[in-house]
Amino acid sequence: MTQAIAAPMPLYDRDLDLWLETAIAQLKAGDFENLDVENLIEELEGLSGSNKREIETRLKRLIEHILKRCYVNMPECYRGWEVTIINQRDELKKLLKQSPSLKGHFLRMFGDTFDIALKIVQIEYQETNFPITWQFAKDIDAILNANFWERS
Repeated sequence: MTQAIAAPMPLYDRDLDLWLETAIAQLKAGDFENLDVENLIEELEGLSGSNKREIETRLKRLIEHILKRCYVNMPECYRGWEVTIINQRDELKKLLKQSPSLKGHFLRMFGDTFDIALKIVQIEYQETNFPITWQFAKDIDAILNANFWERS
C-alpha cells in the first residue's frame, strides 16, 4: 500500500498576513519572478470591492439618518441622529479623499442605496410618511455637508 504525500499548503493559504508581508518585500526588492501574482491580483480586486462596499454601507447609514432627522418627529432623538450623520459624512469624506475615483461609484449607487435606506426607515418608523424619492440636492457636496432639516 502506497501512502500519498500531500503537497504543502501555499503560504497564501497558511498565513495571509505573512504572505502579504512577503509580497510587499518582494515588490520592494523587485523580485517579480517569485511574486505570487495570481493571489496578489485577487487581493487587490478584493480591496477595491471592499472600498466600494464601505462607500455603500456608510452612504446607506447616512441616508437612513438624514431621513430620520428630516421626517421623524422625535426631537429627543435628533442629537443622536445628527451625531451619526456627522460620523458617516466624516468617514465618507476620508474615503473619497483617499480614492477620488470612488465618487463615481458613490453617485452611481445613490439611487439603489436610497431605496434600501428608505425600506429600512419605513419598517422602523411605520407611522411616518417618508417621500419615496430623495427630496434634496444629489451632488456629493450637498449630501456630505448640507443640514437638509434646516431648510425653510
